[in-house]
Amino acid sequence: MTAIFGGNLYLCSMNAQKKRLLGLTPTELKAVVGSLGMPAFTARQIAQWLYVKHVNTIDEMTNLSKQNRALLAEQYEVGTMPPIDCQRSVDGTIKYLFPVEADNGQLFVETVFIPDHDRATLCVSCQVGCKMNCLFCQTGKQGWNGNLTVADILNQIIALPEIEQLTNIVFMGQGEPMDNLDAVLGVCKIMTADWGFAWSPKRITVSSVGVRGKLKRFLDESPCHVAISMHSPLHEQRLSLMPAEKAMPLQETIDLLRQYDFTHQRRCSFEYICFGGMNDSPAFAREIVRLLEGLECRVNLIRFHEIPGVDLPASDEKRMEALRDYLTHHGITTTIRASRGQDIFAACGLLSTARQSNQSHQPHLPHLPHN
Repeated sequence: MTAIFGGNLYLCSMNAQKKRLLGLTPTELKAVVGSLGMPAFTARQIAQWLYVKHVNTIDEMTNLSKQNRALLAEQYEVGTMPPIDCQRSVDGTIKYLFPVEADNGQLFVETVFIPDHDRATLCVSCQVGCKMNCLFCQTGKQGWNGNLTVADILNQIIALPEIEQLTNIVFMGQGEPMDNLDAVLGVCKIMTADWGFAWSPKRITVSSVGVRGKLKRFLDESPCHVAISMHSPLHEQRLSLMPAEKAMPLQETIDLLRQYDFTHQRRCSFEYICFGGMNDSPAFAREIVRLLEGLECRVNLIRFHEIPGVDLPASDEKRMEALRDYLTHHGITTTIRASRGQDIFAACGLLSTARQSNQSHQPHLPHLPHN
């Protein structure tokens, strides 16, 4: 079965008997074509169709012979899946709902497209739910339902109707990227390789609460930007907000970051949700400066968006501006991140697919209003 979404042709349901080509590297594709008796150079051709031309069916790979296309299609499919729902914010932000592969029934993830003048950022998810259970985050409240594959993560990019507008990708959607590191590294490789999307690593940012061992591996193996969720410079308070502080304290994370060079290509940033009267006073500003002294980095201040059952106060604009000005005055580039998509629950900390995963949610093709 096929469908048209955003002017593109897609397979609407994954064939359980077929394997996905999406997410495979040229080396892996070479093994595929070799097993089918096809020429080795065919692997590079398939990679180009997948990652440069973004085709959705094997039939579109027209420089493969008709016989080889038929042979490939017997066991494989491209594996792209269109979003089954979307919501549009008054500020232009769009939240998409994507189906993902799962052994325990149909699951979903949310992906957020954020256009902003000449910049267009996609906030991608890497897990269904999250194990980290940060107090202020709606995603953690649904628990953890599984890791996404490389194909599932890439699908959020390739099947995006606005793919040609994209300038940046941030791994700040559902899930902890270091908790699904192999898949995240696989996506980063495809996005930056000359045979893949050929993007600069500077266009990709991967976030983390700090996961022992995994964060170091990411820093060693990927040149992409890293963003650390700080939210408090104090151990006990951060622990009360983020259980991950127990396994890898913020101080340990910062000590690790000091071993890497962030003065040239790669950037290090810290995400900091501001809670009114809790972590937005001058005393906290001084502690942040002390912690980050000498580390080339920046800080992004984020407004807290209320979630059900969590009694945390939001900081006001004046206190956030004072915090920003203090940090900037002391040599730390600091910005207040604009809140986008709050009316459709697409803002920071609000993503959740618990409702969809608990329902019999039949895929449908939503009407996308014209701009």
